[in-house]
Amino acid sequence: MTAVTPRPRGVLRPGTTGRLLAPLRGSTALAIGAGLIALHLVLALLAPVIAGHDPVATNAADVLAGPTWTHWLGTDQYGRDVLSRTLNGGRYALLVTFLATTTAVAVGTVLGCTTAYADNWFDEVVMRVVDALLSVPSILALLVVVTVFDAGLWVIVLAVTVVYAPAVTRVVRGAARTVITQDYVTAARARGERPLSIVFREILPNVLDVVLVEYAMRASWIVLLVASLSFLGFGANPPTPDWGLMVQENRTALTVVPLGTLAPIVALATLVVGLNLAADGLAKSLGVDRAKQGAAA
Repeated sequence: MTAVTPRPRGVLRPGTTGRLLAPLRGSTALAIGAGLIALHLVLALLAPVIAGHDPVATNAADVLAGPTWTHWLGTDQYGRDVLSRTLNGGRYALLVTFLATTTAVAVGTVLGCTTAYADNWFDEVVMRVVDALLSVPSILALLVVVTVFDAGLWVIVLAVTVVYAPAVTRVVRGAARTVITQDYVTAARARGERPLSIVFREILPNVLDVVLVEYAMRASWIVLLVASLSFLGFGANPPTPDWGLMVQENRTALTVVPLGTLAPIVALATLVVGLNLAADGLAKSLGVDRAKQGAAA
């Protein structure tokens, strides 16, 4: 029997470190995407300084006003500053997206790695639950959760986790199953390491490329999904500055003050484009097949 050469614990397989750093060495799509995301982060952080108006303060004297030196993008039907609401809406969108994406990807990654390694009844049970959840349309599942528990920040995070964690689980499980056949995992088993140690120190570090692309992909979808919930009246509650809610409130005044509707649409579109470009750049640089990942969604 041929002896297996032990690999140092917690060390990535050969070439993984270089592949994870590859995006930093020249990906145009990633650079543009990261630039758009960074722009949204800066605008969200500096919203009070740039806009200078309370995003929820109403003013009956300035209802549906056009752009002025005081209100650069005009006001809505309640006299609220459109620029202030758009920039602060970015704060809400980024916060919800970060929390929901992080939670969904974290849950899916842990389940994907552990089920791939277990390869027993636990794997079968989890994957059958995953199949059942994936068979439900995402928007329907979201509406059910937010209707049962009432809309709120953490309820939306929970709903998004229920919707997207199963897809992440399936993708990460597929990547992890190719890792568990490697010699360094066999060596870890031969050393008598505990299963959780193998999962988190041997398997997880070597599927991080897939997890990074998943994170960027899911974030772009979650931004749109959260905005759609607000547009339908199941997301942020008025007068919260939220892009989907702004479009829903201002659409009737589109011909009078178009910026009230166009501003949040442009903000949402640029953020989604940035996240998609970042996902494409990461996928190409890390050699991850994004088409296969998307098929598991």
